[in-house]
Amino acid sequence: MESAEAERKKDSSFSKGSDSESEDEAQQNLQLELLHTELAANPSNYDAHLQYIKLLRRMGDVDKLTRAREAMSELFPLSPSMWRQWVKDHLSLNPASRPDVFSAVLNLYERAVFDYLSVSLWCDYVNFVQEFDPMVCQCLPTGVSKARDLFETALTAAGLHVLEGSKIWEAYREYEQAILLTIDQTDTQAKEKQLHRIRTLFHRQLSVPLANMTTTLSAYKTWEVQQRNLQDVESIDLLDICPHLVSSYQKALEMYNARSNLEQQISSLDISDSERLQHYMNYLKFEHSSGTPARIQVLYERAITDFPISPDLWLDYTSHLDNTLKAGNIVTGVYSRATKNCPWVGELWVRYMLSLERGHASEKDLADVFEKSLQCTFSTLDEYLDLFLTRVDGLRRRMTSTCEEDLKYKTIRETFQRASDYLSPHLKNTKGLLHLHAYWAHLEAKLGKDIAAARGVWENCLKICGSMLEAWNGYIAMEVDLGHINEARSIYKRCYSKRFSGTGSEDICHSWLRFEREFGNLEDLDHALHKVTPRLEELQLFRIQQESKLAEESEMNSRSARNKRKLGSDITEEQSSSKRLRDAGKKPMKAPEENKYQVQNTSQVTNVEEVNQTNYESDDNPRELQFSHEKNRAYSDQCTAFISNLHPTANSEHVRNFFSDVGGIVAIRILHDKFTGKSRGLAYVDFLDNEHLAAAVAKNRHKLLGKKLSIARSDPKRGGRESSNLKSLKEHAHATSHSSQKGSVSKETDDTSKVSSRKPGSDNIQLKGKNTFAVPRNVRPLGFTANKLKAEEGDEKPKSNEEFRKMFIR
Repeated sequence: MESAEAERKKDSSFSKGSDSESEDEAQQNLQLELLHTELAANPSNYDAHLQYIKLLRRMGDVDKLTRAREAMSELFPLSPSMWRQWVKDHLSLNPASRPDVFSAVLNLYERAVFDYLSVSLWCDYVNFVQEFDPMVCQCLPTGVSKARDLFETALTAAGLHVLEGSKIWEAYREYEQAILLTIDQTDTQAKEKQLHRIRTLFHRQLSVPLANMTTTLSAYKTWEVQQRNLQDVESIDLLDICPHLVSSYQKALEMYNARSNLEQQISSLDISDSERLQHYMNYLKFEHSSGTPARIQVLYERAITDFPISPDLWLDYTSHLDNTLKAGNIVTGVYSRATKNCPWVGELWVRYMLSLERGHASEKDLADVFEKSLQCTFSTLDEYLDLFLTRVDGLRRRMTSTCEEDLKYKTIRETFQRASDYLSPHLKNTKGLLHLHAYWAHLEAKLGKDIAAARGVWENCLKICGSMLEAWNGYIAMEVDLGHINEARSIYKRCYSKRFSGTGSEDICHSWLRFEREFGNLEDLDHALHKVTPRLEELQLFRIQQESKLAEESEMNSRSARNKRKLGSDITEEQSSSKRLRDAGKKPMKAPEENKYQVQNTSQVTNVEEVNQTNYESDDNPRELQFSHEKNRAYSDQCTAFISNLHPTANSEHVRNFFSDVGGIVAIRILHDKFTGKSRGLAYVDFLDNEHLAAAVAKNRHKLLGKKLSIARSDPKRGGRESSNLKSLKEHAHATSHSSQKGSVSKETDDTSKVSSRKPGSDNIQLKGKNTFAVPRNVRPLGFTANKLKAEEGDEKPKSNEEFRKMFIR
């Protein structure tokens, strides 16, 4: 019974374990499927790759694990620890009995030491070759040569590593000493050659600044004692063994001592990553000033192993290689790793393509790198533009060289078209996009020999960057360079009336005139003048209006500021005014509101004119300066000429000489800007009578200082209108006050309302009858008294739209 019970418990425990394992396996499969979906949607997810590989390794699916690692290696460099795991998984398949496994592991080691600098990986690599390579194990000449080449490659890559480089040197010496043991003792020549090889390795290592140099020196002395059968190792000096090695060793020891402090700083575990990176930069600066290019390169490799995604470090490293090695497999290999570690840096891709071009890479390799760069995400659109332009530059250079005869211009055109399609929606009216189209049109005309295509490029550019003056100028410049004068003239006719920023509108007009002077005939020049002159006058008037508007706004702001400063005193005055208004309210006389409104408005207009009239340049004739302000105003109201398009440097003397044949000048007023003091190109000239004024107006369109003047008769009633209206308003106010006292509408009020009415062409507005709907509701018509308001109260009711229509039909 007990045995049966134990068996049932055992079966139950096994069942529970099986269920638990089944649940774990289901959960792992679900997680595996989710990671696979994530990587399919976003292959650049580094963390997802790591989790996917880790989960596959736990599940033991070798085929899927290999594919996952290959996919990640295509996009990212793998760390030394990841490569070591990959190699370990393959070594478990017994590479000694399976040649395919040996080849696969050998390939993995070659790729592993390429991604990052790792002394331990190099040591594993050479140990693997010595252990599993049949030719190396049997010490065949081919195998020995292969092993030595591998050791030399390892020394080139990591032999200058100050802290760990001695490991490779020691492994190399141990291998050569093992070779010595295989040599027949009777073959003295081969033995002496091998001893010389080992001694040379010692000398090379002792000439390099590495850690534990004293230990290496002791090992060398011991080896020399063994070979020469000497007894006392301690008493032997290096000078006795090898005199020429002493200076090299002392120099290497001094170099190591100079770097020991820097090595301690980058190896410290008590500092942050930013501090360690800064220590690396300081170390690199020191090596640049005193080291060799090979030692600098090894230090860069150590730095990027610790900081693989630092863009500044990669840019600095590649710049150093471009300046020293220029081209070669080492440079392109570093660029390949740089773009894998920092694919979001457009400058690295640009330098990569230039490096491939310097190394005379094939068109296929260049095209592949370019396509990979376009799949990356950059922070600015200018980086994409730089990539496209670099690609076009390379295609143009290779197409014009003799070594790329098969390259067609169609490839350049397709690259330009891709760039335009991608960048145009985002870079409208920018210099970058304009440069792209200008470059494109130039190559279409010069390299593609297709003028129609070049014009099509410019026309497309104008649709996108038509508000830029540079686009039109570039189009015109191309036609002029090609000798197509009529086509250039037609472009000027299309764009001279457009509005450009700044002084661009004036510049294109002057450019057209300059073009016609240089390339056109007299009729073309006259036609351009006929088109451009009104446009320039319009632009000048617009600019004057803008300046005047800005001046008025500035004046209003300053006036507002002054009013704020006077706020305290105004409050006291307002209190006194309120008291006077309360006293006046007790009296029966009260001026109508509409009169006060219009009188106030009229006074404001008069004040504005007086302010504007102060900003002019007076004639400097002493006799005419005796005229009073009122007399000058009287003349200006009657016989005044208004002049526009005056040259900015023209003064009163120029104007007087211009009208010397007319005579009768009383005063000259040139308007100036109140802020800059520059002439506004406007002037008023007062004459004695209408005859002199008519003669002055007859000189309209005549030139003064190279500019055609616009001369017109000034409105003679502009200055007197306000005063006459003011007078009638005062009379009307007096009549209204009188009728209010009597309680009825007087005859004087009726007469005043008749004076207020006018015929078409007079200065006063005619308001008759009861149709006063055109007057604002809060303003009563002239002649409308309080008693009349009561009598016609029904008419004051606002009329409907239907009543308005019937009223007009009558």
